[in-house]
Amino acid sequence: MSALVEGTALPGQAVVPTLRQLVRYAGASRDFYEMHYDLDVARDQGHRELSVHGLLKAALLGRYVRGQVPAGGRLRSLQVSYRGMDFRDEEMRLGGRVVSVADGVARLEIWIDSVDGTRSTLGEAEVEQP
Repeated sequence: MSALVEGTALPGQAVVPTLRQLVRYAGASRDFYEMHYDLDVARDQGHRELSVHGLLKAALLGRYVRGQVPAGGRLRSLQVSYRGMDFRDEEMRLGGRVVSVADGVARLEIWIDSVDGTRSTLGEAEVEQP
């Protein structure tokens, strides 16, 4: 990866969360709220499908940002805010842009867009460049 440059858009990445991924995340995080793995419960709560864990979305964004960091750099901070829900077997588009670069630190705006095009998750990250 080359250095992050102010104003540059990050390459988009598609992610399609599966039932297996939701169940594995539930076990790893100990978040066993049924709307993430029991379709009847999710539908009883008014959802069309199983909901993706919010913290799983944060983890996916963290991995996405880490993939943009030049060799020898590091992710310094990550913040996310949930604005909507994403669901099993529906594509989520991860994206971002470099907002600023100063003193070797790049500040990024990052997001997840739901399959319907709504921005379901917003975030910011800081990356130390080598």
